[in-house]
Amino acid sequence: MNAGASNSGAVNARAANAGAANPSATPDNATLLAVRGLTVSYRVSDGRGHALLRAVSGVSFDLARGETLGLVGESGSGKSSIARALLRLVPAESGSVQFHGSDLLQLSGAPLQAMRRHLQLIFQDPLAALDPRMPIGGILAEPLRVFEPKLSGTQREQRVLAMAQAVGLGAEHLSRYAHQFSGGQAQRIGIARALIIEPELVVCDEPLSALDVSIKSQISNLLKDLQRRLQLSLLFISHDLAAVRFSCDRVLVLYLGRVMELADCDALFGASRHPYTRALMRAAPIPDPVVARARNNAPLEGEVPSPLSAPSGCVFRTRCPMAIARCTHEVPVLRQVGASLVACHRAEEVDSPVE
Repeated sequence: MNAGASNSGAVNARAANAGAANPSATPDNATLLAVRGLTVSYRVSDGRGHALLRAVSGVSFDLARGETLGLVGESGSGKSSIARALLRLVPAESGSVQFHGSDLLQLSGAPLQAMRRHLQLIFQDPLAALDPRMPIGGILAEPLRVFEPKLSGTQREQRVLAMAQAVGLGAEHLSRYAHQFSGGQAQRIGIARALIIEPELVVCDEPLSALDVSIKSQISNLLKDLQRRLQLSLLFISHDLAAVRFSCDRVLVLYLGRVMELADCDALFGASRHPYTRALMRAAPIPDPVVARARNNAPLEGEVPSPLSAPSGCVFRTRCPMAIARCTHEVPVLRQVGASLVACHRAEEVDSPVE
């Protein structure tokens, strides 16, 4: 048997096993990740000393096996802080993250190291994320050396080649260095590096934002195909609502570290219930200029408040066109309204389709 056949067989076997154990990719599947009350704060300098910046405030959500959950919101909404806390790259102030029967926030030492192989990250800037001193084959082999040290050199080489082929690269690419690749090729390498140790959960932190428009669709399709074949669970962070709509099963909308809305992708894009979600959608570009001119795309008034002095009550109230007196002193709870979980006192009044 030639090496190419053997390597592709290894990837196909993984996909077959995953598919047999997990035939569905809906939230009805067994929960893989359960986040409850996650709060993340940073100590920052405010010019007069140190202050506490609350980046994430009491966020809760579940992620099913084989599901892709999108995290959307403006810069400073807490998306990346959630991802970093889940991966234990920054400490959480409070909350719990249940994964494989353990609270990730309580693990340390060898148990945390063992759990890390199941949680991987795809970075925003693919070229900056690759070591310029190592050939690509060495970059892909490094996770195997750390997490599967018992593999022989031949086995490691076969795994590296199989993973490279799975993302659309060949054996000829493995001896090259990062600067010899385009942004799209570099992101394929980043995806391969994240997947080579067969994780169950992959955090995609703005994986398309540094790519040319012509390349974004290729990487989106690659991620979606690998997610389906390997039954991966993805946490997909993005500003690009079109990419979120294409890639995600459900969407979590964040503003100043709080959940505004959580719904299935079709329900959210068809009839979202939160004024902030609807404003984000109206601001998203539309390729058809006729439709774009006809729609109501008035931008939100005002700037995003500083997390150092978030508004009382509903944090969105200072920019919300539907704000009332109740919003100034009462924090809206996340509740079921229509097909969405939404944190808005007036969500029942928002029931027309999104423009």
